[in-house]
Amino acid sequence: MLFRLYLARPLRSTVQIGLMATTLRRSSRFVMRETVQETTVSAVAAPISKGRKKRKLEVDEEEDSSEVDSKLDVQKDTKTRRKRLPKEPIVYVIPDVVKKETTFKGRLGYACLNTVLRNKRPAKDAVFCSRTCRLESIKKNGMDWVKDLGRKNVEDLLTMIQWNEDNHIKFMRMSSEMFPFASHGVHGYSLDYCAPLLAQVGELAKKYGHRLTAHPGQFTQLGSPKPEVVAASVRELEYHCEMMDRMGLGVDSVMIVHGGGMYDDKPGTLERIKKTVTETLSANVRARLVLENDEMCYNADDLLPLCEELDVPLVFDYHHDALFPSSIPPSEIIKKANAIWVRRGIKPKQHLSDPRPGAVTLMERRAHADRCESLPADLPDDMDLMIEAKDKEQAVFQLYRMYSLHPVNHDSLRPPNEHQTKETKGRKSAKKRRKNADAEEELEEEELDGTVDE
Repeated sequence: MLFRLYLARPLRSTVQIGLMATTLRRSSRFVMRETVQETTVSAVAAPISKGRKKRKLEVDEEEDSSEVDSKLDVQKDTKTRRKRLPKEPIVYVIPDVVKKETTFKGRLGYACLNTVLRNKRPAKDAVFCSRTCRLESIKKNGMDWVKDLGRKNVEDLLTMIQWNEDNHIKFMRMSSEMFPFASHGVHGYSLDYCAPLLAQVGELAKKYGHRLTAHPGQFTQLGSPKPEVVAASVRELEYHCEMMDRMGLGVDSVMIVHGGGMYDDKPGTLERIKKTVTETLSANVRARLVLENDEMCYNADDLLPLCEELDVPLVFDYHHDALFPSSIPPSEIIKKANAIWVRRGIKPKQHLSDPRPGAVTLMERRAHADRCESLPADLPDDMDLMIEAKDKEQAVFQLYRMYSLHPVNHDSLRPPNEHQTKETKGRKSAKKRRKNADAEEELEEEELDGTVDE
């Protein structure tokens, strides 16, 4: 009707025609909306009037459709929700151990990670101290986010110390990733923001008589011919030292580093290490510094004379010595090494691990076994022994049970892995990377730049 009326009138201007078209569309939508509402109301009301008494149906035209949807969702969830049955507790079958005897009275410890706490489920309940990130994450999330990772790591360290006390373990190595990128040349930062929490760690460790140590990564190369690598290594030691100082830890909390690469000149590298220690390291860093023999470059024959000259303690690693033996037996090395520890007033400590079962080649034998099958026969009675095994605290418990060193909480025990691979868990250097120390340094420079995560 309206359309016909418009056509019957004389021609109008373009503006007038547009206004008339708009009026027509609005009128059409109004008529359609009214029709739909009437149809909907009648369709809803019809079934009700057939089977029940007539009731007045009130429709609130202003009711928000999203509110109606949410009410329907709640009703749906109520109908479909089912009660979850509680999960049955896992029962671990723990095999017996072969009983052995020893006169050892020292402490056994493990490194960085607790397998029981790390594997807690759900994942949000897992406890560990190695939350880290990449440079891309720093650029994306900012430094406050990175610092919060460090705060969470320290909070979990408190939990680990308490767990260790409850399970008769009083010796542990802290993760070097406690504060991601804290020693970085560009993104490094002070630990002042976390000082109160770090102080709590130290107080708890002192309360229980626990020893906490650190082992900065293999990229800590004090004898590198590249000044920038030495500078980065010094920053890494300063970061670890700051962490321990803020915890208020005593002289027994040491930082262990290897000799590093040889750079085709072992005597010259040893001289550079000596120069860095005597001329570059601060007094508090040097007070915590300890060197360790390794399985590729520097055995005890190489490091012991340097340690005696610098009055820097030597950590003797039994596994490394088996792969790269010295000219004197372990008992003699430990005797000379312990003399430095005692002279410095520091509790002696050494490292123990076994190669994986069936390992033949050097690369296979470098990989640590899940657990240790015995204590060394020449082990001094009063010293601390770090168990560098893949099963961490479980390797300590196994030795506890073997030698009746301490009581063990059965609920904390886990069965050993029946199938241990002979391959190393780390990066492979054969064919892809040079086997000498230059390749190690090149890799670690990438880590310092944040391109590789350990």
